[in-house]
Amino acid sequence: MPSGIEVTKQALDDFAKVQRHMLIAKEEGATKTYESLKKDYLFLKTFLNVSGVNLTDIDEIKE
Repeated sequence: MPSGIEVTKQALDDFAKVQRHMLIAKEEGATKTYESLKKDYLFLKTFLNVSGVNLTDIDEIKE
């Protein structure tokens, strides 16, 4: 079973990946893709906030 830090690390990696894809989707005008990714983004952001991770410097989307 993964430890809390391993789960948080994976969530941080996923958060960074989703943000990269959101920025690309926005640039390309892929609104459906952006909205789909936004759901993942909000879930991960909530999870990381509850886990005590400060997202101030790493949250590029700010939604």
